[in-house]
Amino acid sequence: MSVQKASINDLHALTELFDSYRVFYEQESNLEGANSFLKERLLNEDSVIFIAYDESNPVGFVQLYPTFSSVSMKKSWILNDLYVNASARKNGFGEKLIHAAIEFAKETGAKGVLLETGEDNLNAQRLYEKIGFKKEENYFYYLSI
Repeated sequence: MSVQKASINDLHALTELFDSYRVFYEQESNLEGANSFLKERLLNEDSVIFIAYDESNPVGFVQLYPTFSSVSMKKSWILNDLYVNASARKNGFGEKLIHAAIEFAKETGAKGVLLETGEDNLNAQRLYEKIGFKKEENYFYYLSI
């Protein structure tokens, strides 16, 4: 089991994983779109992606986007995407990917890592809380379309 920061050389492996991630969230498969989206993120350095391998097989990824806190005058990272292939789940890959994200946040002097998940995603909630994430109860989040 290994986790590494992804580069453009991982694009093909990431594309397959990202497409599966989107299908998991009930989107239509779109390998070409996934490839284009990820290529742009990597080349423009819009996000940071870590990819997990089981030997030489890509099995999961985590994608982080930067954000900033004006009050603390620090960067934070949004853990926007986390995915592990169904066949590789319950083997520690998700936890290892999240730890890589947290370590990266520390290395970059960030305030922390933020994430959100669905109320019904109990498996993810248990994992996040096991790692040490705390559920925010003092703020409301609003969305404008």
